[in-house]
Amino acid sequence: MTTFKEIRGTAIQVVSSDPSNPEIGQIWYNSSSGTLKGYKAVNTWSSAPSLNTARWGVAGVGASNISALAFGGYNIPSASVSSSESFNGSWTSTPSLNTARTYLGSAGIQTAALGFGGSNPGSNDLSSSESFNGSSWTNTPSLNTGRRGSAGAGIQTAALAFGGAAASPTTATEKWNGTAWTNNPTGLNTARFYLAGCGTQTAALAFGGSPTGGTATESFNGSTWTSVNSMNTSRYGLGGAGTQTAALAFGGQASPLTTATELWNGTTWTSNPTGLGTARYQLGSAGTQSSALGFGGLTTTQVATTESWTGIATQTITVS
Repeated sequence: MTTFKEIRGTAIQVVSSDPSNPEIGQIWYNSSSGTLKGYKAVNTWSSAPSLNTARWGVAGVGASNISALAFGGYNIPSASVSSSESFNGSWTSTPSLNTARTYLGSAGIQTAALGFGGSNPGSNDLSSSESFNGSSWTNTPSLNTGRRGSAGAGIQTAALAFGGAAASPTTATEKWNGTAWTNNPTGLNTARFYLAGCGTQTAALAFGGSPTGGTATESFNGSTWTSVNSMNTSRYGLGGAGTQTAALAFGGQASPLTTATELWNGTTWTSNPTGLGTARYQLGSAGTQSSALGFGGLTTTQVATTESWTGIATQTITVS
């Protein structure tokens, strides 16, 4: 049988105190505490430049933590906003949405985005949809089901809208082909709104939500939704990023607000040892499981706070 010494080229050391500068993967026995310990790499959040406009209920799209778009949302006391901002290491104002709205769904990337649904105080839940080409927003055909708090997946010309609330929580799922929205014959298994989503039109993931979908996770194969393993922390108004088999969930309302961050490997959710720096919900999100951005949201008030998820920090763990 292969030993640790053969793998690492060194024996497990017996020490009376933890080493001050261990290597990633190093294991030692602390004789003072009687524990076997190791040093591992973990993902962490770090501060990034703030949004120009503090807001919550904001939508987001983007390919990474240095390529994102934020649009819409709610700004106290001015109500729903139409402003849009682009992130490339800092936020720059871009042309605004045609319809001010909050709790809208989104799909796409920084220069080719789609925003749909949402709400605007004084009006019903919205069905209107808009497309962004990197320079301006253009009105496009509307959703079949007007709703707020839906999630989205896919790209600007092949998107998916699912869940949300249209008077009451809905399971409704619609596909966008670049020209029109079409109702999918089957919807989510759990009706919910303020959920998160990621992936593509034919391989999507839905997770979290209110009122009964706080941990529920579902996988979409292009035609039907299948319930899969649940998240560890029940929440709604959370951020989400990644793909159907490599997703990231963070923040949200979990009574109280949470910083909790979880990673999905296609089978199960794993809680990350460290969470967001600022607990909040109804925040915007963009990126992948290994390079994500969380921005805006609501604490006791609206915030412009932005955090970047970039890979690696280190942590001492107790093995036994």
